[in-house]
Amino acid sequence: MSADENRNEQVEEELNEAAEAAAEAEAADAEQGGGDSGSDLEAMEAKIQEYKDQVLRVQAEMQNVRRRTEIDVEKAHKFALEKFVKELLPVADSLEKGVESAQSTAEQQGESSDVVTSMREGMEMTLNLFLNNLKKFNVEQVNPVGEPFDPQKHEAMSMVPAPDAEPNSVVAVVQKGYTLNERLVRPAMVVVAKAESGPKIDEQA
Repeated sequence: MSADENRNEQVEEELNEAAEAAAEAEAADAEQGGGDSGSDLEAMEAKIQEYKDQVLRVQAEMQNVRRRTEIDVEKAHKFALEKFVKELLPVADSLEKGVESAQSTAEQQGESSDVVTSMREGMEMTLNLFLNNLKKFNVEQVNPVGEPFDPQKHEAMSMVPAPDAEPNSVVAVVQKGYTLNERLVRPAMVVVAKAESGPKIDEQA
């Protein structure tokens, strides 16, 4: 039995005890009727109000426990695949490197590279299939070329002069990043355009 279930049972027991005590107090008050003195009646009414307040507090605590449990379960369902996704990312990286290598080889060999071209096309289809299947589980690729550097999603590997690019923007991606349900699983490793003047960004942010 989980800690939340134990807590729920404990809260329910407290609620039942408080309700029973309030009922007994009301019954005793009804039996004594007009024979009680004014001070005794006031004390009894105060006691009943105390029990009612206790019941309300216990009910509020039960609602808070239930709400926290629902949030925890939702997060568990939403991010249960995170570790599995991290293990799959090197597969995507290897397929991308294979496509890049095949492309480079095909360009070097020219028209005589039909076999290499077919291999490249096959790897591209496999990579696209793999990424599309990841998207079905809300896994998205982070490929920020041309975007401003974001230390929350990117990891700067180096800074280089780039006159044609905006300062502190991403000019190259060494390794793509990934998110799961919009939460970062792996940052994108990037090369950033160096600003001509002004403070430098923190490359380890």
